[in-house]
Amino acid sequence: MIMGMEIAMTLPTMVAHGRDDTLAWCQAIDEGPWSSLAVPERVTYPSHSWIVELSAAAALTQRVRLWTTIIVLPAHPAVDVAKQLASVDQLSNGRLTVGIGVGGREHDYRAIDAPFERRWSRMDGQVATMRRIWSGEAPFEGSDPVGPPPVQAGGPPLVAGVMGPKALARAAQWAVGVDDGSTVFGIDPAATTAAFDRIRQAWTDAGRADAPHISASLWYSLGDGAQERLHEYGYSYMKIFGEDLATMMAGMLETSTPEALRTAVSTLADLGCDELFLVPTTADVTELARTRDALGI
Repeated sequence: MIMGMEIAMTLPTMVAHGRDDTLAWCQAIDEGPWSSLAVPERVTYPSHSWIVELSAAAALTQRVRLWTTIIVLPAHPAVDVAKQLASVDQLSNGRLTVGIGVGGREHDYRAIDAPFERRWSRMDGQVATMRRIWSGEAPFEGSDPVGPPPVQAGGPPLVAGVMGPKALARAAQWAVGVDDGSTVFGIDPAATTAAFDRIRQAWTDAGRADAPHISASLWYSLGDGAQERLHEYGYSYMKIFGEDLATMMAGMLETSTPEALRTAVSTLADLGCDELFLVPTTADVTELARTRDALGI
């Protein structure tokens, strides 16, 4: 924890890796000091399946909390996702938090024959469906309930991966917090302050007495060749939106030195971020030691 902000780590799901890498990262993250271990999702990408990676993490860790950052929920059947997540909650003994959103890549939907239209409103309905499944309600009349029951009463807490005002208003009806994706390229203090203020205002407007859990993610790289590796990671991830945009966005990435990482972390802590998910751009597990050294944790 740095200045009241928890520091979490994302598995290198989006870069090439195998069994030995997954074992090493899960073990090292679980040893601490990381608050959570996160698994992201993409379909049309060389990433591992989110549910496979998450299930492996549930079995390979004992302490750390598990997160999805994020599942593109409207691309999947809600009952199937509810069953998968309840199973992970069982395997992890109730250590799961579920980040969900609609994503922005139509290719991911098309690849698995999911409709891209009305994804925002469909996600609201899916949340209600998953909650009913987790409460033990049968999916249709005459059906048996869908098990297993989650360890956490009512199911794992849900965090919304959303940013716009309408989406935030929707999320304030069912989420425990918001995972703000606007920080992955770097932190603009004014823009991030405004984003966090919008999240808190959405909770106030919804009449919520509890404060939203605000999390953020940051792409970073350390060690030899760090800036080149970070640039390539950003370009590869964004090139689905076109060469020019990918080049521009990758050029914005600067968190590739210990000093830059410390500045980003302290800035987010000052702005009231509750939990920061660091996103590595390499499968080399020694990046964790470099990160701990840089942050003094």
